[in-house]
Amino acid sequence: MPRIVGRVKRVPVPEELQSLALAPRHLSLLSYLLFDGPLTVNDLAARLEVAPTTVSLMVGELSRKGVLERHEDERDRRRRIVSITEARRPTIAGWLARGATAWRHAMTELSPAERALIVGTLRAYEDAMTAEEEEGGEAGGN
Repeated sequence: MPRIVGRVKRVPVPEELQSLALAPRHLSLLSYLLFDGPLTVNDLAARLEVAPTTVSLMVGELSRKGVLERHEDERDRRRRIVSITEARRPTIAGWLARGATAWRHAMTELSPAERALIVGTLRAYEDAMTAEEEEGGEAGGN
């Protein structure tokens, strides 16, 4: 796992995006918008497991930089939909899609049961890390 994380961290930010000072929190947000399509702030907050106000701040920051745009939901004009701008989409897709392509390549030869085992193992790992963080937070507060 450390090798995988280290490799992902070494994927260079495209030159076109380097001046934007993107942080890891931006990468997750951009990945959701790239792979899942336009989403509301509340949907993004739920997926990122942060408060909607945190997502609103990130969206505002990236909107000012020309990376994201907000528009009204045609079905409910009170809701705002967030998406990657068409101008930035090709660069972001080329950058972030490498990971998705690598996962597809790694999993293509596996049976559905083998894929389920890998996904289940990764979820168990994430759950264990979350439990350790929560336990550490409680222990640190005593």
